[in-house]
Parts: sequence; structure tokens; C-alpha cells
Amino acid sequence: MGLTSSLRFHRQNNKTFLGIFMILVLSCIPGRTNLCSNHSVSTPKELPSSNPSDIRSSLVSLDLEGYISFDDVHNVAKDFGNRYQLPPLAILHPRSVFDISSMMKHIVHLGSTSNLTVAARGHGHSLQGQALAHQGVVIKMESLRSPDIRIYKGKQPYVDVSGGEIWINILRETLKYGLSPKSWTDYLHLTVGGTLSNAGISGQAFKHGPQINNVYQLEIVTGKGEVVTCSEKRNSELFFSVLGGLGQFGIITRARISLEPAPHMVKWIRVLYSDFSAFSRDQEYLISKEKTFDYVEGFVIINRTDLLNNWRSSFSPNDSTQASRFKSDGKTLYCLEVVKYFNPEEASSMDQETGKLLSELNYIPSTLFSSEVPYIEFLDRVHIAERKLRAKGLWEVPHPWLNLLIPKSSIYQFATEVFNNILTSNNNGPILIYPVNQSKWKKHTSLITPNEDIFYLVAFLPSAVPNSSGKNDLEYLLKQNQRVMNFCAAANLNVKQYLPHYETQKEWKSHFGKRWETFAQRKQAYDPLAILAPGQRIFQKTTGKLSPIQLAKSKATGSPQRYHYASILPKPRTV
Repeated sequence: MGLTSSLRFHRQNNKTFLGIFMILVLSCIPGRTNLCSNHSVSTPKELPSSNPSDIRSSLVSLDLEGYISFDDVHNVAKDFGNRYQLPPLAILHPRSVFDISSMMKHIVHLGSTSNLTVAARGHGHSLQGQALAHQGVVIKMESLRSPDIRIYKGKQPYVDVSGGEIWINILRETLKYGLSPKSWTDYLHLTVGGTLSNAGISGQAFKHGPQINNVYQLEIVTGKGEVVTCSEKRNSELFFSVLGGLGQFGIITRARISLEPAPHMVKWIRVLYSDFSAFSRDQEYLISKEKTFDYVEGFVIINRTDLLNNWRSSFSPNDSTQASRFKSDGKTLYCLEVVKYFNPEEASSMDQETGKLLSELNYIPSTLFSSEVPYIEFLDRVHIAERKLRAKGLWEVPHPWLNLLIPKSSIYQFATEVFNNILTSNNNGPILIYPVNQSKWKKHTSLITPNEDIFYLVAFLPSAVPNSSGKNDLEYLLKQNQRVMNFCAAANLNVKQYLPHYETQKEWKSHFGKRWETFAQRKQAYDPLAILAPGQRIFQKTTGKLSPIQLAKSKATGSPQRYHYASILPKPRTV
């Protein structure tokens, strides 16, 4: 689909004002593409003042297919982390990409006369306010969902979906055609735009890369209101910028995702290790083989009791007698979790393959447990746990999660200190740990990873129990996270945060390293007013009072600077 420009201007009697107005519009409101609806963008004749009521009136005046609401902003004032309360001024419920483009162009037109920013929100599963826009506009991306998920068969099958569609719906629809996306997150009730703005990592990433590795094409609304179709060969800089770009360069409104034949069943296996070196060595061995499991993850168990009996509701032991004699009390153990996909007619050969792979590993023999479940049941496994936690009132609680990417060369030192000294239990949430092979990942996205071929994802996923004290207390868990980060810095482990969160420009520059300048330059190119994703706290929109003429001149000359950095961002208010 080619790009076109379609700017329409209101007639003005005053020719001088018309000239100024045209300079402003031409310099800061690019045309929308033919992917939009045929509506023209309605532009206010006069810029409203920074008064919230005037800004609200200007938003109401927009010609939209969807609608804007102001009274239910508390519904999008917090996220899954459940630590910050930052209400927006308004919520946009878009029915088309045109609605999002119109909103962005309107805010660009307001320029520095308002403090309006925009956060695209899927299910709000960010952890530290990244999906929030304090006194800005939150875009409810699920309102954009098309009624159809378009699936294309062929040698390279793919699915076209809205950026507001959730992955579980995509899975259910593609399975009707015997197809499935290749790479997943552990939790499927997230939107496409949300995971692609970060990476989308799970146990398939060693084989297929993260979800951002498996995208053919995107439709983007940039921070200037442009609607752009991009891919590796077309508008490639924007394409790679947005993937893993933390929402800084554009809003993903549609994505074309690669598919593969889907299995019917999975063989799901868990085994335990008491020695970290053997555990990590076996994980690295499995992800290096050409014929191996289809999913490789792992988790850490610290000071847990009766562990194997807890598995018996879902898994069967290979040797019940030996399993009953195993005692986990007080030990630090490492669980290898692997999966082999298969169809019913392949069960015999699958058993032979998994048996051979397991025979090459060094786990504790008595701890082999397995299960066979439908493919969709395995992929949607976290949602089952979610329902149980919701029933107990333990889902809508603070989640002080910490996700780290750790180089292979540092993982033993990290594990020794963190799992043996800093952490004394993990009864309040799982600790995931597994390696990925970066050689199969695309190198040009905005995702920042350690500079080694193999690195580990380590995810601390605790829940803070309300009105508790001790090790389930939010303050305790936050301090524990900080102890982990302090150790990583002191030991110079070259760790990178996944789903990163920093408070200062210095920390963000350190995170991006030599790629910081490119990241900042792309921000200037695609979102020069720093309107998008303010909750990431990387850039902040300035609110100097510029006249239309000054604003037009500043856009034409590239000065003055129109955003500043996280080092002077106000602290978000905690819940």
C-alpha cells in the first residue's frame, strides 16, 4: 500500500493568519496514508490555552469514528505493577487508525502550549507506570481491534492483526487453519502492540528468536501523526526502531506475523538439579542442538518444601517410589522445564526423541515428571494460574518484578551470589532462568541485550501481599531487587534490564551504550515533541508557551530542543 498525502485546510478570511497557519501545518502535520479512512483531519482554528477545560474542549471537537471519555480515567490510572496512580485527562477509544492519527496530529498542533502526552495501552501489563500518561491521553488499543483476524496460507503463511488484538485470540483463530505463531510470551493475554514494543520472550526464543523476530510488516502511527507501513525493505529504519522501541517512536496499529504448522499436543517435562553448573550446562547444550526440544525454560526453587507432591496434580513421576523419597526441604534447586511438540500419530517417535535427549542430561533421576496436554493448554498455562490468584484476591496486588538479561560469562557468578546469599526464599513468586541463542535474533531492532551470543533471561516475579510484613512486604521486595542490581553493578556483570526502568538520563545512556545517540536521533525524527510513551521516563515533553509562529520556526530549524531527559522527570505518585 503506497503512501499519499491528503491535507485539508479550513478557509480563513484573514490571509495573513492563513499563511502562518499553513507554515505551522506543513511543518508539523504530515499527511496520513491511504491506510486511513477517508475522513479529513479537523484542525481547530485557534490553539486553546493550557487550561485543562480548554484542552478538553479541543479534544471534544475532534471528528472521530470512535469517542473520547473523561469520566472513567481512573480505570487506566494504574498498571499491572499496581504501584503508581497517575490518571490521564482523557481516554481515546479508537475505531480506526484515523482516530489515532487525528489525535496525534491535534496534539502536535497544540505543540508546547499543552502538556498533553499519549500512552498506547493494551492490557496495561507494564510494571512501573510505562502504560500511563499523567494528565495526557491514554489510547485504549483494544477498541481498535478489527472484527476479523486475517490469515494467509502458503509457503510463508502469516496473520494480519490489529495492534490491539491479544495473543490468545490469535492462537485460537490460527489453530482453526492448523497454523500458529512461532514465538510466544509465557502469558498470552497481552496485546500485539505491547509485546512487540518490548520483545516478547519465552522458551521458544532460542529457536525462533523473540516475537519481534517474527514480524513481516507493521502499520505505525508516528509521534507526528503519520500513518506509515514499514517492513525490513520498506521504511526499514522505522520498522526496526519500533520493534523493541518501548513505544517511543510510534504506535503499532497493525502487524503481519509469520506462522508455522501447529502441533496438536505437547510432551511437557520437568526435572530437578541441585548443582547450578550442571543445570546451566544442560540448558546451554539443549539450545545448541539442531534436533532438540521445542521449548526450554527453567526456574529456581529456594527453601521450598514438598515440591514434587505439588507437581502431582498436573504431572506424573517417571518413578513414583523414587520420587516419594526425594526431599527438597531447605535446598536451592533448579528446575529444567522442556516441551516437545507432536501430533497423535507421532507419539512413538516423539517418545524416542525425548528419551534420547533426556539420557544426555545430568538431572536428579528421581525427579523426572511429565505430562501430555493439548498445545493450547500448554501455551495458555499462566492464565490458569491467573484465575486461581484472582479467586484468592492475589492478582490485583503490587508486582515488583525485575527482569534481567545476563551474559553467559557472568551467569555462574550471578547465581552463586543471588540464589545463595541475597535471596532466602521465593515463596511469593517464581524465579525464571533460561538461556537464549542471540545468533538467531535480528540485530537491528531497538532491543538492548548483552553483547554475547548466549545470555540468560532471569525474571524475579514476586507479588507483594497487602497488609503483610517481612519477606512478602512491598518495601522488602523492592530493597531485595535493589540489592540484586547493586551486586550486578559492583561485580561489573554487564547485565541489561528487560522491560527496563530507570530514573536518570545517565542510567538510560548506560543501558543503551553506544546506541544511545541513534535512539535519541530516532526519537527526534519520529516523535520530535516527545508525545509518546511518557511513562517510560526516557524523554519528557517541554511545555514552554510558544506562539504558532515560534512553534513553526522551531520545527523548521530544529531548535530549541523540544524534550528533556529522565533526570528531571517528576517522581510518579505511588498508590
